[in-house]
Amino acid sequence: MDMKLEVVMVPVSDVDRAKSFYTEQLGFRLDADFPIHDGYRIVQVTPPGSECSIIFGEGLTEAEAGTLQGLHLIVTDLVKAQEELTGRGVDVSGPFHDMTGGFHHAGDSHRVPGLHPERASYGSFAFFSDPDGNGWFLQEVTERAPGR
Repeated sequence: MDMKLEVVMVPVSDVDRAKSFYTEQLGFRLDADFPIHDGYRIVQVTPPGSECSIIFGEGLTEAEAGTLQGLHLIVTDLVKAQEELTGRGVDVSGPFHDMTGGFHHAGDSHRVPGLHPERASYGSFAFFSDPDGNGWFLQEVTERAPGR
């Protein structure tokens, strides 16, 4: 049986501010904005090229705004993606790679400034936060691992 990740809930404090950030600054597609009733609103947006969307709104989660960390947006050119987002007013830190050459550690630990030395697929990252502090990574993937 296939199981596909389709939606991730992102806790935000201001729905309109989040909607503006994700659609205008990040360029995500607005799929839906359903103000069902006072205190219950569903907004769904999708990153360009992604089959997985994010949902935020009112009355959808008990998680505190800004507590979601570690979502990854996969890009084929990290430098170009960072330049595009910075040009849209997003504060993006990086690029960086992990000193082990593998996936990044939690927090800032083991970060080495710059792209992975061999520009290995899966090895270079950048980081940004939404207005509430939910943390996102850009990860450069130029060649998929077998089975992906």
